[in-house]
Amino acid sequence: DNLLRRAACQEAQAFGNQLIPATVPLKKATVFLNPAACKGKAGNLFEKNAAPILHLSGLDVTVVKTDYEGQAKKLLELMENTDLIIIAGGDGTVQEVITGLLRRADEAAFSKIPIGFIPLGKTCTLSHTLYPESTNQVQHITNATLAILKGETVPLDVLQIKGEKEQPVFAVSGLRWGSYRDAGVKVSKYWYLGPLKTKAAHFFSTFKEWPQKHQAALMYVGPTERPPEEPEEKPSRPPLYVRLYRRLRSYWSSPKEFPQEVAPEDWEELKLSTIELSIATRNRQLDLTRTEDFMDICIEAESVSKGEFVHRGSKKIRDPHMCPEGSQCIQASRCILQLPEGTEGSFGIDNEEYEAMPVEVKLLPRKLRFFCDPRMREQMLQAAVQ
Repeated sequence: DNLLRRAACQEAQAFGNQLIPATVPLKKATVFLNPAACKGKAGNLFEKNAAPILHLSGLDVTVVKTDYEGQAKKLLELMENTDLIIIAGGDGTVQEVITGLLRRADEAAFSKIPIGFIPLGKTCTLSHTLYPESTNQVQHITNATLAILKGETVPLDVLQIKGEKEQPVFAVSGLRWGSYRDAGVKVSKYWYLGPLKTKAAHFFSTFKEWPQKHQAALMYVGPTERPPEEPEEKPSRPPLYVRLYRRLRSYWSSPKEFPQEVAPEDWEELKLSTIELSIATRNRQLDLTRTEDFMDICIEAESVSKGEFVHRGSKKIRDPHMCPEGSQCIQASRCILQLPEGTEGSFGIDNEEYEAMPVEVKLLPRKLRFFCDPRMREQMLQAAVQ
């Protein structure tokens, strides 16, 4: 582990030793660290593996430690300009930071700030997309921190989930509602059963009324066409005489009015009764050359045997948004989920628990840019070409 840390620090020092002009200010990096992640080990993991790399790289680093749940959202409202945002934690920390960021009044400007993710939590869904798999925790953290310095980014989709009264919540993975999610939350209660705890949690949840049905009404709009990417470099300003000529021409020419026809949105409605419903982004199977933007809605069949439920539940712990055979899969850019009155239970939004209520889910395509390992970006481009 120490050899891995040393090699990573030497690589970071190469970035720190680069000369910059006296007029160029240092790049500011704001780190949102959740010390409670990974059962309270995240603070120590960050200090030993990530902090030395960031400080050696020549960044002006400010570390903000969160003390309680929801604090990151409030801190993001007060955050001043920064060049990089770095999230050090798990899925919950990512969800809090992006929600705080996108709730700001000036979110249009702040959402262009690139975001780094250092996986320190128990569940780090994004790390499967952004970094190569690694069995060594130290290597995984140092690779993620070095990826921030290398500067390669990929655009990720975001889901905006809005209830009737609450402020919107934002997610990069998705929303889950159903029996598998409810059973998965209780797995840690059976810790004393060791490797059997996952099967036990799903087995005991079958003692409730069976089959377990979750009924709702779903309205949705199909995929939207992806607009062409805007060029990053702005075109140079034309000379003064060209600008004056254009201004005069537009002034003297008679205004032409074209009636703007707005195509009505084609909503489809569906009554559903399911054991589990999931709405997920395409960030797990990121395709940089896709021509359409959509989210995946998976409606699982309610007729599942108890044995199949226990078996499938273990798989869903590893891949929560897995869509098994026999499920109804829908591609949509926007949807409204109406629940019957008196519906109890909870949603899982990026592995965080929220009260189940009627919600509107809207896809914000390519909303945020996350730093990724250059090798992963190459793999995505090669897969798209093939």
